[in-house]
Amino acid sequence: MPLPDPMNTARFLELHRTDDRALAEEAAAGLLAERARLSPKFLYDPLGSRLFDAITELDEYYPTRTEAAIMSAHFASIGAAALRHAGHRPVLVDLGAGNCRKAARLFDAIRPRRYVAVDISVSFLRESLDCLQREHPGIEMMGVGLDFSARLRLPDEALGGPAVVFYPGSSIGNFAPDAACRLLREARETAAGGALLIGVDLVKPVEVLEAAYDDALGVTAAFDLNLLRRLNRLLGADFDVRRWRHVALFDAVASRIEMHLESREDQVVRWGDAARAFARGERIHTEDSYKWTVDGFDALLREAGFTATTHWTDAQRRFAVFVAGG
Repeated sequence: MPLPDPMNTARFLELHRTDDRALAEEAAAGLLAERARLSPKFLYDPLGSRLFDAITELDEYYPTRTEAAIMSAHFASIGAAALRHAGHRPVLVDLGAGNCRKAARLFDAIRPRRYVAVDISVSFLRESLDCLQREHPGIEMMGVGLDFSARLRLPDEALGGPAVVFYPGSSIGNFAPDAACRLLREARETAAGGALLIGVDLVKPVEVLEAAYDDALGVTAAFDLNLLRRLNRLLGADFDVRRWRHVALFDAVASRIEMHLESREDQVVRWGDAARAFARGERIHTEDSYKWTVDGFDALLREAGFTATTHWTDAQRRFAVFVAGG
């Protein structure tokens, strides 16, 4: 193994810049739609991100700890399966990298020559990636600011050979099946003959699913309601958080959890020259989280062009980790 290079420093590419005007226009259009709906990205302002971190610590929220337990129990075999497709010392591409710690736990198994952390904001990545680079000076590191929910396409300088594309946390569930298939195709193209390593939340009893998105402490409710405060800042709107409540329900036909904000009373919300009347019980749809069966997700991977898949689950079959190649 080559000696660590103490001179490696993380590089950063900003391919996406937040445009508050465009965000405001998107939010306003969602509020004025026949059935009000907003992208889940509006949930993740600084407070929303901290609240989501708290959600992952709740007893009801099983995905984070279940995925971690699967990865820990099958660490060697998961790494070996990825390397069978990607070869020796591949590039490791981390989608939605956040604090980069999930991917860092893979370094010993995958031994990447380069780590590419992808997130919507480079500024969010910078401190985490600089710290990680000091811990692993022998690995080239690059942070890429990219909204891959719109399109996953990385610059050539970030890749340069087969890659392991890592997408943990069941975030694929935020995409409807057609959009999920599109993203998986783009992940396959990014892997360039390598592998996809992805976490997938599975269908389970309704009471377990709904509790995970509507916990007894009300942390998820605070996370959802915080979106209204963000809209007040972004649009200059006059949402009164006290006049709304969080609703989470499982749609068995669509196989998805839906999160909504429901008006507690008849009211009118105003921003600028615009206004929207909400009747009591009317909702703003804020997030979907699709749940899959093992066979169903395997079929989706094959529809996206992967020809070889392997998976691991926990004993209760609540969650699955897939490695796909070909």
